[in-house]
Amino acid sequence: MRRTDASGLTRGSDWQAACAAAASVPRGGARAFFASYFEAVQVGDGKAFATGYYEPEIAASRERRTGYSVPIYARPDDLIDVDLGKFSDALKGKKIRGRVDGSNLVPYFDRAAIEGGALDGRAPVLAWGADEAAVFFLQIQGSGRLRLPDGSVMRVGYDTQNGRDYTGIGALMKARGLLQPGQTSMQGIVAWLREHPAEGRAIMQENKSFVFFRELNTPPVGAMGYVVNGGVSAAADVKYVPLGAPVFLSMDRQDASGLWVAQDTGGAIKGANRFDTYWGGGAVAEATAGGMAARGTAFLLLPIGTVARLQPDRYTPYGSGSDAPAQP
Repeated sequence: MRRTDASGLTRGSDWQAACAAAASVPRGGARAFFASYFEAVQVGDGKAFATGYYEPEIAASRERRTGYSVPIYARPDDLIDVDLGKFSDALKGKKIRGRVDGSNLVPYFDRAAIEGGALDGRAPVLAWGADEAAVFFLQIQGSGRLRLPDGSVMRVGYDTQNGRDYTGIGALMKARGLLQPGQTSMQGIVAWLREHPAEGRAIMQENKSFVFFRELNTPPVGAMGYVVNGGVSAAADVKYVPLGAPVFLSMDRQDASGLWVAQDTGGAIKGANRFDTYWGGGAVAEATAGGMAARGTAFLLLPIGTVARLQPDRYTPYGSGSDAPAQP
């Protein structure tokens, strides 16, 4: 598969030697492999923040019925992707989404408009959820399992979103004093939303971003088009981290520390050292991801030979700082 590195850090040829060697790394040979083919850099100051995500399971039905009234939408027919770089070299790499209104391209409907019925007849409904808060967090996680009334499972994954900016409601609720200390985890937020349905709906609508799904026949797939793996895959900002690049995190939580692979992206994952670690599915994954908020240092591993091309004011070679961790 050929892809363009949106970060501009690497070229396709940079990865060829490492990729060829990866197929024959013996058991126990990972450390030697990374030492032989990669060098580490810090992006900016290297100060990292990591959250977590997982594959949730929620109650849903393929048909609308009593108790199942929250639509889980597929991509709308009138949602348009616009590559602004095709209009101006100065806008290269910038993209927007919208819809045509008469002869104008306008922003796509936000969450409040969509929940108010703006998509009636415009977008297929894949399934109907039983709980507003559960469907909201399904969108935040980006994929999940839908437990149907007959006990079978339907998997859905991220397709696209409406082009609106993401707003984390946890920070809003904390700033307004709605959450007590110890309630700021995902589980605490969901509990509050369910206890205050009217106020909760209004707060959820302050996040104007809205995710559209597609049905999957495989486990969750990341932005690279490959299945993501719990404890291995992480989401990153492709403006700074090449998709597929290994990242070593040295964090204040042991479970978040170690080697991760940037296989995914996320609406809230913006910035050079912002990561979202993936934990798989199930109750343990939910608890870990829901309470994950780790801080520390990130080291981006790039194929040997690329560091010499990087700007020294933005990228610090591995080992130049006193707090550099042992090479993974």
